[in-house]
Amino acid sequence: MSSDVLLQFHVIVSLVGIASGFVVLYGLLNGRLLNGWTALFLATTVLTSATGFALPPFDFDAARVVGTISLILLAAAIAALYVFHLAGAWRWIYIVSALAALYLNCFVGVVQAFQKVPSLAALAPTQSEAPFKIAQLALLALFVVFGIVALRRFRPQLA
Repeated sequence: MSSDVLLQFHVIVSLVGIASGFVVLYGLLNGRLLNGWTALFLATTVLTSATGFALPPFDFDAARVVGTISLILLAAAIAALYVFHLAGAWRWIYIVSALAALYLNCFVGVVQAFQKVPSLAALAPTQSEAPFKIAQLALLALFVVFGIVALRRFRPQLA
């Protein structure tokens, strides 16, 4: 598979992971586990992180650090949901790890937007300027709020 095809696949899977992750988040905020959407989110987000390692450059750079952290978070979320069935502390472990993985995908999405969208790149060409920092801080704040609300509202029905 050429690196161009792999990159296209990686981007598509990333976008599906982000979109399905927001559907899963909506469910959590409303106290519901959306099983099909959750499986899609977890699978595509694992694929996003895994395929990122096959893209150049091949150094262990910031992108690979984020990918590694994401895979660890996703392993915890998958175990919490499918092995431990959200029992006890596994409920909050699932919420925190799944939302943190979604946040990391969105974080990378903001980075990519500031690199690829000309009007954003002009605002923050080195990504050390205030518009970039404000966007990332706003994203983080939003996910902290989402996490707190999800932790309060999501109570799975145990069989």
